Amino acid sequence: MNLTTQKRLAADILKVGVNRVWIDPEQIEEVSRAITRESVKQLIDNKVIRAKPQQGISSYRSKKIAQQKSKGRRKGRGSIKGAKGARRPKKEAWMTTIRALRKDLKQMRDDREINTTTYRKLYRMAKGGAFRSKSYMKTYARDHDLLRK
Repeated sequence: MNLTTQKRLAADILKVGVNRVWIDPEQIEEVSRAITRESVKQLIDNKVIRAKPQQGISSYRSKKIAQQKSKGRRKGRGSIKGAKGARRPKKEAWMTTIRALRKDLKQMRDDREINTTTYRKLYRMAKGGAFRSKSYMKTYARDHDLLRK
């Protein structure tokens, strides 16, 4: 039995899509006789035709993934998109390094491990990119006898 017209009318009246219209399978004969909007409205009032509840989208999976990411999971090689410099710009990496070096130099100067001349020399070298880390800078100072006894 073709109920497309009735479904279309019911969808229009209920203000839902055609796929959300439910027709009582036991009353299909009665529904097929309804050809006017008024008769379809009557069937809706009698609960023969109803709107199915709206289906939601579960957020369970996305929440679970977000929780895993907060723990530091799902960050392997396969998840990486973009170049190395796009994920952590070179400038940002440089800023982190140079700030650590300068802080360490000031600490060494204040603790009188190095004198001001040596401080200036190492500071300029750090600015020029001579050291990749604090430990390299300290090793350089030790090897070149720049530390005070």
